[in-house]
Amino acid sequence: MRIGEIAAVVGLTTRAIRHYHHVGLLPEPERRPNGYRAYSLRDAVLVARVRRLTELGLSLDEVRDVLADDAGRELADVLTELDADLARQEAEIRERRRRLAVLLAAGPGEAEPLSPALAELLAKAPPTDSPTAAKDREHLILLDAAGAGGQEVYAALGPLAADPAVLALYERLDELADAPADDARIPPLAAELVAAVPDEVFGAIPADGAVVAGFKEALLAEYAPAQAEVVRRVMEAFIERGRG
Repeated sequence: MRIGEIAAVVGLTTRAIRHYHHVGLLPEPERRPNGYRAYSLRDAVLVARVRRLTELGLSLDEVRDVLADDAGRELADVLTELDADLARQEAEIRERRRRLAVLLAAGPGEAEPLSPALAELLAKAPPTDSPTAAKDREHLILLDAAGAGGQEVYAALGPLAADPAVLALYERLDELADAPADDARIPPLAAELVAAVPDEVFGAIPADGAVVAGFKEALLAEYAPAQAEVVRRVMEAFIERGRG
């Protein structure tokens, strides 16, 4: 294959492939007597691998390291891994299209882009006008969209979401909207909120608490001072129990 042909097959520009040659990421193939580069099937697989890795966000130096690890592998093994990568990408696209189809079918304002597991969880929650309960729903939707939730976590939260007694905790948190950050009601409410969460949920919390970069700061900024202090204590307790 010539460079234009391999570029068309892989979905890159000839300029990009020449750049990869220039920086030493891709070895120069042998040239024919007429001066044109002659690319083989392995070259095509290698270029496709570079494209896939860069699409995943790897830098060219990181891609170079991955390719060095692949150098001694059989072509069939590399092709199998590339096929698995494409299958995962295909599944991700199907899921995104499914969620988009739900939005298009429902019309503006009638649905939210939820995973089936989160939609099932939210359906268990009793109706409430609590502002802090509404915030919790928004936060779950954000984490779900960022891929930080999970079916196992949502299933563990099911009994908590369906428990009418949780509404009383939300109401007590609502009552702190105008309270100072040292209000005496803060410690007992935070402790009760932590105690209400099933143990199964804590195993899914990262040890460093980094669910989504910047999420904790953005979440606390949404609350009044006393409410933010309750939420901060709850989050720190979650992280601590998640480490245990």
